[in-house]
Amino acid sequence: MKPDRVGTGNQALDDLLGGGLERRTITQIYGEPASGKSTLCLMAAVATIRSGNSVVYIDTEGFSVERFTQIAGENAGEFANRLYLFEPIDFAQQGAMIADAEGLLRKRDDAPVGLLVMDSATALYRTELDLGREALRNLSHHMVKLLGLAKKYDIPVLITNQIFMDVERDRVSGLGGTALEHISKAIIRLEKRDSARRAMLRKHRSRPEGLSFDFVLTEDGIRRV
Repeated sequence: MKPDRVGTGNQALDDLLGGGLERRTITQIYGEPASGKSTLCLMAAVATIRSGNSVVYIDTEGFSVERFTQIAGENAGEFANRLYLFEPIDFAQQGAMIADAEGLLRKRDDAPVGLLVMDSATALYRTELDLGREALRNLSHHMVKLLGLAKKYDIPVLITNQIFMDVERDRVSGLGGTALEHISKAIIRLEKRDSARRAMLRKHRSRPEGLSFDFVLTEDGIRRV
């Protein structure tokens, strides 16, 4: 029987999430630019590949081969063969590539897909904001499709999200409003703190909100401080 959680590649992050990324759910990480979101995604992807599985990785902001190579280390070339990379260039293509990913999830070979990453779920959505409710409706449709894939294929989905100032609640929030917040079963906020970063739990079904740990970015990922 498979464990109900998948490791992130970092013990402190696993502990914050109660043991890792939960299968059949969406975990969201949001924060300002350069706060470490992509690094956490790449670490989780490398950890999944290292365990013997493959990863579907949808990157809307430009995949960093250099960062992947740093985190994967001497196995980068081999691991790259089990990273299925999609790079949509607009919001409509993002939706099409989420649908296309199911073909890879359906495969039952020696290295089945064990994780689906979308970094970032809202970068291309941000370019559609002038469409108002239609853009939000499309984003919600993308997220529902991702959740459906997580449940159908018994895998975790990890997404990153950009931030905005929520004037009504007087706080920094993730884009996508309540639709994206409700569909994510676990949410982590990343904050810059001088030379370090803080990962804080904003939502979890069984862990108290506000739990956190501080870390610094390193060549091979992150290190708790």
